[in-house]
Amino acid sequence: MGVRFIEELPITGRRTFIRVDLDVPVKDGQVVDDARVRAALPTIRHAVARGARVILASHLGRPRGKVHEGLRLEPVGARLAELLELDIIAADDCVGDGVRKLAQDLRDGQVLLLENLRFRREEEENEPAFAERLASLAEVYVHDAFACAHRPSASGVGMLRHVKQRGVGYQMRKELRFLGEALSRPSRPFVAVVGGARLSERLGLLQSLLGRADAVLVGGGLAFTCLRARGLGVGASPVEPDRERAAADLLEAARQRKVELLLPEDHLVASGPEDAAGEALAGAIPDGRVGLDIGPRTLARYGEALRAARTVFWCGPMGVFERPAFAAGTLGIARAVAGAPGVSVVSGRQASAALVQAGVADEVSHVSTGGGASLELVEGRALPGVVALES
Repeated sequence: MGVRFIEELPITGRRTFIRVDLDVPVKDGQVVDDARVRAALPTIRHAVARGARVILASHLGRPRGKVHEGLRLEPVGARLAELLELDIIAADDCVGDGVRKLAQDLRDGQVLLLENLRFRREEEENEPAFAERLASLAEVYVHDAFACAHRPSASGVGMLRHVKQRGVGYQMRKELRFLGEALSRPSRPFVAVVGGARLSERLGLLQSLLGRADAVLVGGGLAFTCLRARGLGVGASPVEPDRERAAADLLEAARQRKVELLLPEDHLVASGPEDAAGEALAGAIPDGRVGLDIGPRTLARYGEALRAARTVFWCGPMGVFERPAFAAGTLGIARAVAGAPGVSVVSGRQASAALVQAGVADEVSHVSTGGGASLELVEGRALPGVVALES
């Protein structure tokens, strides 16, 4: 059985439990970045317009099963109510007699927001009795928290066995469409850009992409282990010695599969990220110097590959782009990805932040809110939250 979408579900007049992702930064009682709140709006608005009795559930932060006053959902609910232009009923817990009564008393089109799910340790442990208590609130279940779909939680997996009418919302559908369908059957050439700090964190992703992409462009700290495996000096740049063999195998696999796996030709180097500027050097990096960004030659070469791409996937920065002196490579990649003529999919908070900083966030096809879930899906791994919907 396939996954149904919210449009196919009988939600009118029914208690509709929507697992949303409202895990946003909050400072001094104010939401600092409401991107994830806005991402939840289409599904909530659709449910309200169809007269569903909406029950919203989310986590915030990592309270580890204890009530943490700074992680209450009240300020997030206030921002959500402002964006929806709708009153929201706030519960002081996510289960219990009081919550059950609030859910039972809902009228068509009303919205109830449960308190932080992770105030209960049973949420992350997927404890069966807790999952059943959550399910007792609902007649229909909608999963719209893609960022949580790779974790077997009570609200994302356990409760689904107790709710027959279930499906996904708009955000989840968009994530599955772009990260699943678009990248599994890409228009070609398919070019992937993979950055980040450590090869160990991206090895599975790179191995998966070698089976699908026409070219993989590598940057960031993880590139230095690959360069070392190729026999090039990387100075004091970070290397994972226990991953050099894996890096060599990766390079050989790319050669055998005739996939272009491009490594940086030059870097901006300095004595450390605190330096006010870097020096562009091609080839080996001298002892005592650190590569902190890809250099202009590498950026030009990567940009040329992206201009010819019909499908692009980008994850991870090219260097220490939080420092203005070493941001040019990452921001240049952001502009090149946005300028690619075909479908462009971007994953990860740092790459997303670079798009915003470069002023091109609205020029890519899709920016994933998924984090770890997006990478696992691209790697080809089954997501427990999606499997539970299909079961």
